[in-house]
Amino acid sequence: MKKIKNLLIAIMAIAATACFTACSDDQEESNVVRYQNAVNNTVASNKHNSKAILLVAFGSTWQQAYNAFDTTVAAYKEAFPGYDVFLSFSSAICINRAAAGENVAPRHFYSPNYWLKAFANSNYDEIIIQSLQVIPGEEYTRVINYIKDFANNADGDISDTYLSNVTLKLGVPLLQDAQTDVPAVAAALNTLYANYAQNSIVAFMGHGNPDSYDTYKANQRYTQLEQALQAINPHYYVGTVDMAHNFKTNVHQRMQQNGHNTGTVYCHPLMSIAGDHAHNDMAGDDDAWDQQKQTYHANPQGEVEDTSWKCYFSRHGYNCNDQTQIVKGLLELPSVRLIWMNHTRAAIIGEPLDYYHSKNPE
Repeated sequence: MKKIKNLLIAIMAIAATACFTACSDDQEESNVVRYQNAVNNTVASNKHNSKAILLVAFGSTWQQAYNAFDTTVAAYKEAFPGYDVFLSFSSAICINRAAAGENVAPRHFYSPNYWLKAFANSNYDEIIIQSLQVIPGEEYTRVINYIKDFANNADGDISDTYLSNVTLKLGVPLLQDAQTDVPAVAAALNTLYANYAQNSIVAFMGHGNPDSYDTYKANQRYTQLEQALQAINPHYYVGTVDMAHNFKTNVHQRMQQNGHNTGTVYCHPLMSIAGDHAHNDMAGDDDAWDQQKQTYHANPQGEVEDTSWKCYFSRHGYNCNDQTQIVKGLLELPSVRLIWMNHTRAAIIGEPLDYYHSKNPE
């Protein structure tokens, strides 16, 4: 009797597990179908042309960032009248938090795979995917992989005939090319902030990738941009929140080495939008100053954590306060946004590309 009872319990456990797995799979599948239907409807109801541009950003949950994205979409629609323009997020975290209404009213963004499939369902004959990344690093790789999966029909639900006839092109990130993009961005930034840099420091804060994620060694673009800016005016500096040896502490060391020990420091995000990093890591009030020992404690990588750029430079005797924080994303700067748009134009007039090999930096 005990054996039978144990057997029944085991069978019930297996059945429960199978039911849970099936229910989970059904829920996941229903979400995928629901998301795809939502994007299909958006694309179908906004189709006016046979060609589409998909702008792919990492994402955000800040209203200022949403405004920048909306302005960018509007600018693209005006500049590319023969194309329908849509926006996608590549970050699942940002997509989920935006839908949940973190910081602002809920908005629904979807990852590129849903948009690409919707374009196929609406029979677009040309698709331009424009990366809104700043450097060709980890997030740019994710954009490329979305395109590869689509082109290779990873889910097996797109017509091979359609895929063999559709034209796919890829617009590269802002700082893709060291020889052309870096000096172009430096010139645009100097035109905007030359007056600030005349008698003060202008410190740009990029994101960067940790060493283990420094895809294509894209972090070097920050160093190259600082060099290009300093060739114009030595008061410019470029640091990051995530690139080894280029944290705010390293920027401060370079400033000291160049004799910039006092004065005003203007901080400006070197990111496509002004979101959490800009408002908190750069211009926020977090300050891990050890009041008792009158010092900061750096981590093993040399960065002072839980301290904004504003507070850090202020603690070191610089005039760096709320009034010296230029909290604007690069997409809010028309002259910089134009460089992304020129990448889109180059993609459009170029031949259909081997989007993997020909779009990776040397």
